[in-house]
Amino acid sequence: MKQEPIGIWDSGLGGLTVVREIRRRLPGEKLIYFGDTARVPYGIKGRDTVRRFARENTAFLVEQGVKALVVACNTASSLALDLLREEFSLPILGVIEPGARAAAEGTKNGIVGVIGTPATVDSAAYTAALKALRGGLSVSSRACPLFVPLVEEGWLDHPATRLVAREYLSPLMEAGVDTLVLGCTHYPLLQPLLQELMGEGVRLVDSAEELAGELSELLGSGELETSDSEQGSLEVFVSDLPLRFRQIGESFLGESIENLTLLDRKEER
Repeated sequence: MKQEPIGIWDSGLGGLTVVREIRRRLPGEKLIYFGDTARVPYGIKGRDTVRRFARENTAFLVEQGVKALVVACNTASSLALDLLREEFSLPILGVIEPGARAAAEGTKNGIVGVIGTPATVDSAAYTAALKALRGGLSVSSRACPLFVPLVEEGWLDHPATRLVAREYLSPLMEAGVDTLVLGCTHYPLLQPLLQELMGEGVRLVDSAEELAGELSELLGSGELETSDSEQGSLEVFVSDLPLRFRQIGESFLGESIENLTLLDRKEER
């Protein structure tokens, strides 16, 4: 299974921050990414809808012969990961567990903040994962629905973004968090601004970075084999708006997207 690809999917563009970290840690791996841009955003949809989309996205990547799967969507990780692990017989990683583990291990005062989409925050998946790791933790969560469109607009340090961020982060500052989990794959692009507003004494946990580390450990554990190729590859599929995906996605990924295919999934929308 050395040369088989790793599959990664997200509701849209944000999962490319996960791809970026995987490419950095595992440069020899073949990656197949699916961005469900026809049905984004998942963060405002109901549980059953997200679980149906998750099943369909996973089935598509399994058909491509992937050796492991990464659910790069925080909303789907919180609402559908259990279902996917029951129904598909391959290693499946989500972004909740690695981010929660890093936060639980890293907090000094035991007060952790979580920011994410409304669906991720409402699911309380991060809170449950954090408290399962350290029962005495205090967890403050905050939904930040405007961050995704602001990031996709490229307004990473725009006055409007700064104003919105101050409003969102204010309750977390008042709660005294010393660790903040970026519970959406779009949010790492806002990290410089968020760090400035929270202060240098607060550690920001990038779930994308933590997940890439966990995948690297999985491939080195003997359960799966690491590719012996010197040069990996990236194949990208989207369900809508390929030109816009390439234009914005390259800023998320930090490199050009050469192999991009529009996947017709009209019957599933």
